Amino acid sequence: MQNIFYDVDKLVDELRRLNKKVVFTNGCFDILHVGHVSYLFKAKELGDVLVVALNSDESVKRLKGDKRPINPLRDRMIMMASLKPVDYVTYFDEDTPYEIIKKIQPDVLVKGGDWKEDDIVGADIVKQKGGKVFSLNYEEGFATTNIIDKILSVYCEK
Repeated sequence: MQNIFYDVDKLVDELRRLNKKVVFTNGCFDILHVGHVSYLFKAKELGDVLVVALNSDESVKRLKGDKRPINPLRDRMIMMASLKPVDYVTYFDEDTPYEIIKKIQPDVLVKGGDWKEDDIVGADIVKQKGGKVFSLNYEEGFATTNIIDKILSVYCEK
């Protein structure tokens, strides 16, 4: 898929060439659900190009525990790249996307509604260059952990 970038430097070159308003978001996106899709459509409305950076498998393990991710990075990247609002997909190995935000220099930084604007990693970078930071409302009742718990409850009862 043309919009998957394993090389962040090539992604940055492509974004600079396009000279569009870049929106950036990140996350594990381990099991895609309606809440994710709704959130990504809202994020895309804030600019011309939506870049999504996924936590690598090792990063997800450190954040969520040894049993995660459910889906490996390659699969998560392909799924993410297939979504209409997503223009580019990349990944990062660290626990936070700070370094990749520093490289990409987005015009808009977006996270889900459970994040306070002041706590969003990379907000300082974006604001320093005159960009905007948003904490978007997300669909209540949708969470990957809830989906996993539901699957376990159904299959563990049998």
